[in-house]
Amino acid sequence: MHNKDEQIEIHVHDLDLYYGKFQALKGVNMEIEKNKVTALIGPSGCGKSTFLRTLNRLNDLIDSARIEGKITIYGEDIYDKNCDVVALRKKVGMVFQKPNPFPKTIYENVAYGPRIHGTKDRKSLDIIVEKSLREAALWDEVKDDLNRSALRLSGGQQQRLCIARVLAVEPDVVLMDEPTSALDPIATQKIEDLIRALKKKFTIVIVTHNMQQAARVSDTTAFFLNGEIIEIGGTELLFTRPQDQRTEDYITGKFG
Repeated sequence: MHNKDEQIEIHVHDLDLYYGKFQALKGVNMEIEKNKVTALIGPSGCGKSTFLRTLNRLNDLIDSARIEGKITIYGEDIYDKNCDVVALRKKVGMVFQKPNPFPKTIYENVAYGPRIHGTKDRKSLDIIVEKSLREAALWDEVKDDLNRSALRLSGGQQQRLCIARVLAVEPDVVLMDEPTSALDPIATQKIEDLIRALKKKFTIVIVTHNMQQAARVSDTTAFFLNGEIIEIGGTELLFTRPQDQRTEDYITGKFG
């Protein structure tokens, strides 16, 4: 690895994605920095969630999807035919729009991933569960009740549990697809505080509809429109002095 690239976790090079004949992503180039929060903004249907899902190959699950171009994570081409997709999804975890805990206990939700990846020892699992719940800022709220059903938690707690579940397998990158759009303002603020804390350890890419949220939590923002990146840069600059008129029109609410 070259030294100058050590800050770049993910390189995206000339990425096109098609669903059948429809081109959903067009010539996307991006460098995603390590231990930073990168926000993807843009109107509905602009390709930002599709792009997010290319980073852990979730689009593979759609039969008509095919990609051209290249994505490397620390120099490894993730679309190479020899890439181990299970290992990739351990390294690049995903938090979805609606909290989706398993209908199991809080403990079993967090222990699930490590178990699948071979950790069977109860003491090790106990340590992982506590560490992950602490990292997800949920431990103090649930530590006396780990055998309670996860489905009995509030929406915001369920979403933090889903974050803990991702962290339990020790990923490098955490993808978040509008992680607060189903939550109330207080639960949203807790997740935003959490995102800021997590970037010390993880690289985070977040899709958000909420421009204020992007401004609050991200270091870099990419504005997508019709499957293309119109502009990408430091968040504060992009919001205060956008270089492209379309970016300005979007952030000032002329369309969206």
